[in-house]
Amino acid sequence: MNRLAGMTSPYLLQHADNPVDWWPWSPEAFEEARRRQVPVLLSVGYASCHWCHVMARESFEDEATAQVMNAHFVPVKVDREERPDVDAVYMEAVQAATGQGGWPMTVFLTPDAEPFYFGTYFPPAPRHGMPSFRQVLEGVRTAWQDRRDEVADVASRISADLAGRSIRLGAPQPPGAEEMGAALLGLTKDFDASRGGFDGAPKFPPSMVLEFLLRHHARTGSEGALQMVQATCEAMARGGIYDQLGGGFARYSVDAEWVVPHFEKMLYDNALLCRVYAHLWRSTGDERARRIALETADFMVRELGTPQGGFASALDADSDDGQGGHAEGAYYVWTRSQLTEVLGEDDAALAADRFRVTEEGTFERGASVLQLADRDRPLADADRLESVRRRLLEARAARPRPERDDKVVTAWNGLAVAALAETGAYFERPDLVEAATTAARLLAEVHTVEDGRRLLRTSRDGVPGTSAGVLEDYADVAEGYLTLYAVTGETDWLHRAGALLDTVLERFAGDDGTLYDTADDAERLIRRPQDPTDNAVPSGWNAAAGALLAYGAYTGEHRYRQAAEQALGVVRELAARAPRFLGWGLAVGEALLDGPREVAVVGEPEERAVLHRTALLATAPGAVVAAGAPGETSVPLLEGRGRVEGRPAAYVCRGFVCAAPVTEPDALERALGD
Repeated sequence: MNRLAGMTSPYLLQHADNPVDWWPWSPEAFEEARRRQVPVLLSVGYASCHWCHVMARESFEDEATAQVMNAHFVPVKVDREERPDVDAVYMEAVQAATGQGGWPMTVFLTPDAEPFYFGTYFPPAPRHGMPSFRQVLEGVRTAWQDRRDEVADVASRISADLAGRSIRLGAPQPPGAEEMGAALLGLTKDFDASRGGFDGAPKFPPSMVLEFLLRHHARTGSEGALQMVQATCEAMARGGIYDQLGGGFARYSVDAEWVVPHFEKMLYDNALLCRVYAHLWRSTGDERARRIALETADFMVRELGTPQGGFASALDADSDDGQGGHAEGAYYVWTRSQLTEVLGEDDAALAADRFRVTEEGTFERGASVLQLADRDRPLADADRLESVRRRLLEARAARPRPERDDKVVTAWNGLAVAALAETGAYFERPDLVEAATTAARLLAEVHTVEDGRRLLRTSRDGVPGTSAGVLEDYADVAEGYLTLYAVTGETDWLHRAGALLDTVLERFAGDDGTLYDTADDAERLIRRPQDPTDNAVPSGWNAAAGALLAYGAYTGEHRYRQAAEQALGVVRELAARAPRFLGWGLAVGEALLDGPREVAVVGEPEERAVLHRTALLATAPGAVVAAGAPGETSVPLLEGRGRVEGRPAAYVCRGFVCAAPVTEPDALERALGD
């Protein structure tokens, strides 16, 4: 019996009609394995994963394969986005055993949840040196039946090795200027000067590294750091990884030139990149960066917004190809003949030239991914080009759309709140600030339990899921709340962030300053996951360090700053060796080195508006901004601050020293730029 029909995860629901007798991850599944004395077949993926769909069509929808799975295993299906803790533990085992990882992930476990055989995608027939999935099933079944003691010994040793991998930092110290310089040097060596980004294919948007480089430039004036950001952001904005018609970024580029993306669009990528481009504009005034930030924000609201006010997780890479099947990128790519059909000969020629649509194609079956032509080509008439873009977008809207994973993931919505709040404030778009506020309310009302102190991982259609929040949920939502407070001055968001960060210190922190990805009262797995490296999103560890540092600046309470400094000890140790995987940790380190600066803006909302916006536009790394009426006592940073000679005023403090208050925007700019 397939038990996935009642789940809230769209990924699990995609498998609810499989002939496989799937179980969700649960104690009951492992009890069933003990009762039957068979292994657990753990399959992990997510709803917008292209190769997950392929393996499902080839194997999980196949009756004969399903019969083997059902007869000899207890099959368990996990949505990695809903249970990142389960995914992290077994992905570590897969990577240790095979040297690589990815999804779909396939792991065979004992009834005690100990792994003993690993893999990712397996084809239906032997291919490219890979065994078929049926061969794998038969090999594991035989080993379990004939050599169970050997299997149990392997599983026990693997589990013991994983359990012994906790991080120890000794007496952790935060990184200093020397470590930041070493990280910059390492990034410079890996930088692709001709195409932007770092190293070769595949190329992922290095969002968190770009944030570090922008902050490093702001603190030190390093032109090299800024140039790496500008080159990478321009290359991505011109490339096929960016949707030239509808806005928003795909997950990554399969090539080194940013031409052909892996077409799935993730909320977290777009939230992080929206913020990067907004911050690049803030640093340079680059109009392209402004356009990309706003288009990406509008994409998130338009394409990922849910009726409840949150943001869906992703758009699928695949869609109906119009020929009775599904194909990756079918919604997004164009042929020359399709351009002509929509635009006519003359405008089709313009579009082909401007968007690099070739006769042979840049993708598959003669189709091209839209890119922008090289900057040295003459620009077409802007109005005509906009008409071309609008008509292509309208025509594309009539195509079968990619499926949407509409579960609301807590951490990723926290990232979206921060991005939309800042983008709305920078570009005077109150609708974006309102979208951020609405999403924050959903997180506060649906995803939060126990008097605001605990989080759930997901919701769908306004119904909360059952999985407990992990560290990145607490950290990213706290970051979102703190950013929303900085923009709106609504103190409730500051206090809500504090409640979550108190839980981080109580439930996720070790005695030595290290942090764990799961709470101390969470479900016990074979290892308590713990990872300080930034990958597709900021690690919970580094995101928590950033939120703790900012909250400590708002409140003046040393314990939050101390916890941030201790957490940053791992950045000090790894900055020179792995800077590409510590981007957010390095960015937080820059904030610490800069102070971070504390800005209090006092006055009634309308009269303080110019000073408030000036403070928000400051590039000082990690600056915290509080805005309130005279006499505000609920925010420590505002206490005792009032108008100066009857005028709204701004107070700037740094390194436990405060400057004289200022009343003019240009004076505030100077105070924040020193």
